[in-house]
Amino acid sequence: MITVFCGSSAGFGENFLAGARQLGEALASNGIGLVYGGANVGLMGAVADATLQAGGKVIGVLPVFLSDKEIAHNGLTELILVDSMHERKTRMNELCDGVIALPGGFGTLEEFFEMLTWAQLGLHKKPIAILNIDGFYDPMITLVQTMVDRGFLKAANQEMLIISDDINDLLNKMRNYIAPTVGKWITKGTV
Repeated sequence: MITVFCGSSAGFGENFLAGARQLGEALASNGIGLVYGGANVGLMGAVADATLQAGGKVIGVLPVFLSDKEIAHNGLTELILVDSMHERKTRMNELCDGVIALPGGFGTLEEFFEMLTWAQLGLHKKPIAILNIDGFYDPMITLVQTMVDRGFLKAANQEMLIISDDINDLLNKMRNYIAPTVGKWITKGTV
């Protein structure tokens, strides 16, 4: 199972929706189930629908307060309702073998970076990846390089981040991922 974090919005232009649909189709055709936020809107709905239409398994994890806003996807293999956003991330982590981020807003980045931080701290060894549709994440990739260049992040931890604009390449890199043995902590002279 792969957890996909992505926008509840579709963004501007068709490329983001098309990329979400292509990812869903690729997951299903590779026999990989989808875990995602449980909504029927935006990129979230697109990746779920495409996975289902291609015969894949889809598990949504949605906080109750969001299901009350009528955004719950009713056609999933399974919909798990939880009490909080934190419980949602924890459950998504428990269900998955890796993570992919599609374009999204604050929520997508928060969820993605928490999973990446947990990997950095050694709480899991799952591959954490970005499907960089239309260069959406290029500014963030530059920021991560700045973190390394300025001594706030080890290069080995930067290398934990799997990035590609090609779905098959991304999935292949995730299959072959080996978590680093180096820890998070930076001391003088170890950057």
